[in-house]
Amino acid sequence: MSAEPSLPTPSPRFGVWLVGARGSVATTAVAGCAAVTAGLHPPTGMVTETTPFADSGLPTLSSLVFGGHDTVDCPLPKRAEHLAEGGVLPHGLPSAVAAELAAADREIRPGGPLPGDNRTQDELISTFAADITDFVRGHDLAGAVVVNVASTEPAPARDGALPPSSLYAAAALRAGFPYVNFTPSTGLHHPTLAAAAANAAVPHTGRDGKTGQTLLRSVLGPMFLQRALSVRAWSGTNLLGGGDGAALADPAAAAAKNAGKERVLADTLGAAPQGEVHIDDVPALGDWKTAWDHIAFDGFLGARMVLQTTWQGCDSALAAPLVLDLARLLLRAHTVGLTGPRPELGFYFKDPDGAAPAALGEQYAALVDFAARLRAEA
Repeated sequence: MSAEPSLPTPSPRFGVWLVGARGSVATTAVAGCAAVTAGLHPPTGMVTETTPFADSGLPTLSSLVFGGHDTVDCPLPKRAEHLAEGGVLPHGLPSAVAAELAAADREIRPGGPLPGDNRTQDELISTFAADITDFVRGHDLAGAVVVNVASTEPAPARDGALPPSSLYAAAALRAGFPYVNFTPSTGLHHPTLAAAAANAAVPHTGRDGKTGQTLLRSVLGPMFLQRALSVRAWSGTNLLGGGDGAALADPAAAAAKNAGKERVLADTLGAAPQGEVHIDDVPALGDWKTAWDHIAFDGFLGARMVLQTTWQGCDSALAAPLVLDLARLLLRAHTVGLTGPRPELGFYFKDPDGAAPAALGEQYAALVDFAARLRAEA
């Protein structure tokens, strides 16, 4: 008797657990992943889909399964419709990927803590960790990564209590999954979690995704330095709406956001120039942002000059492909046994881990080297 043909081995699937899973960035990432997988749109903005990352063993977009935590109850399909109405998502895309959005929405669990929640910090961490573990087991996933894309929170109180972002970060480590902090929030940077972060048995990276004004600063700063031009002052203004605009209307949250923007200049130029960044909440702008920079610098023989820039973009469309990049990179890093903070991913962040360089060109070189390292393990 001839042997029966063997069935092909199913390709492994991986989870992407989004904190802030019903927000604009998360919704755009889920819808975008589905659209690219279906061939409806090209992977524009996804660095991991470029040549240097070929054959690095990254999970395919079609292998990703989404879930997450959130404190709001607007379903993802409805949220996607709102984003399409605002021009963030292409017209017709929410209906084209409605099944994928609904599937992800079914995997969103209540976040917190909400007002009146009397659970201890450890109970909250255990609950969040169990939600992630149940998601992975329920879908028979080969692994998962936790990505924080929730709205910016104020700096933590001095009483030692963990803010929500740190509770989720601690839950990721407790569940044994990689963690990405794409926000300026505290996450693993809380002093209470310092030892756990440094000795984590899983890879983690962050914080504060670099999508617009600071991306430009990380290019222009090195330009001035390398051309021996003296920067006297660097001021900026941001106009934005949506959830981020509302969150950053809180001065404490805005201070946390601005710290990363200013750190890039200080790290690049050797000292922070005069000037500040102002953030204004303009609800009518929705998910769109305008950022202005005014740079005063001196040239040869003290000639005083000015460079002004204007950046107009859609935060969610800029952030979502980077979230997918980071999810794939951390999943692969975990698969090959890498642990702890990953400064090689500083290309994506305003406040990267460890001794990551501040200039975008150097960060990109480190990222490409990281891709080669992952490829060597394939």
